[in-house]
Amino acid sequence: MASITLERVVKRYAPGAPPAVDGVSLSVRDGELVALVGPSGCGKSTLLRMIAGLEEITEGELRLDAERANEQGPRERGLAMVFQSYALYPHLTVFENVAFPLRLARRREEEIRRKVGEVVALLGLEELLDRKPGQLSGGQRQRVAIGRAIVREARAYLFDEPLSNLDARLRGQTRTELARLQRRLGVTTVYVTHDQLEAMTLGERVAVLRRGRLQQVAPPRDLYARPVNLFVAGFIGSPPMNFVPAIVDGECLSLPFTRVPLPSELLRRLPPGPLIAGIRPEHLADAALVTREERGRGTTFEARVDLIEWLGDAQLAYAPYDAPRELAETIRSLARELDGEAPRTQLVVSLDARSGIRGGATARLWLDPRRVHVFDPRTGESLTAASSAAS
Repeated sequence: MASITLERVVKRYAPGAPPAVDGVSLSVRDGELVALVGPSGCGKSTLLRMIAGLEEITEGELRLDAERANEQGPRERGLAMVFQSYALYPHLTVFENVAFPLRLARRREEEIRRKVGEVVALLGLEELLDRKPGQLSGGQRQRVAIGRAIVREARAYLFDEPLSNLDARLRGQTRTELARLQRRLGVTTVYVTHDQLEAMTLGERVAVLRRGRLQQVAPPRDLYARPVNLFVAGFIGSPPMNFVPAIVDGECLSLPFTRVPLPSELLRRLPPGPLIAGIRPEHLADAALVTREERGRGTTFEARVDLIEWLGDAQLAYAPYDAPRELAETIRSLARELDGEAPRTQLVVSLDARSGIRGGATARLWLDPRRVHVFDPRTGESLTAASSAAS
């Protein structure tokens, strides 16, 4: 296997044009799976294609292990790539599709049969060897495409949204199979996806991109718990984080629906003027279901809920609130970038399925103040993360 290092990599498609990838520096350790995630057009597939040698690097350097690879062609780099489309040969059987790279390398027939046998057993394709792609399901075709990549024993593997053509249920099953496969093989892997759930469940570390720039690289738990800015906070998590206007009021952070006590070390770092508080829906609860001990550690408040969505194992409650025009526009602009929509300013609460809260009524809710994030609305940077780093 090989390590992959990108140093200040830039991609422009024309002189003077805005960069599609803008100064990205990233290291992938030998045997590590790093997921590149971000909305459409953020530059993640372009970055992957530069690693593969399918796109030229405008500026910066790519190294495989310690060797500069900018001038090497795709074949010289010894990397294997799995594309979004299955790209299988329709006239060849599963066996011949998987064996194709080995035949191209003029390997001996005994070696081909041995390696293909090992790979199809690993992927559960033994009973499909004589079928052609037209006789396979989408998940089976993707496994064949993966098999064709890993049979080469490449230095590293590159996946470009390999599950995006599958339906939701099949995507979940195949994602689990991929995770097990990577843990078993321990191969260096760069995995591109627009699906943050996919990135968080597969990646040992996740790199979040926005408009060609790297925002944060961290293990999934750290991205969730300590996002460095509004964009990462809003992109990671489902349902997404609530963004609420806030202002310091004495020892508390004043929100549209309650006042939240904050640690003194954080309060000292907060600037005067409007702020944005970030609250994940799962860090709110129906106060009636919170234990007395938990209630004492949090803040209880009332909010009018206008809609409840029943999800079976949980419920989502929506509580609209008023926000200053300038902050409301910041919140809506971020929402448009993240998912193409600009929703009303509202608090989304993830409720236990047992909750008796109903739409059209005032609800008594509970908030854990230790889980509240604070952001600078001008820069988008997390003031909570800065406080944690300083303490």
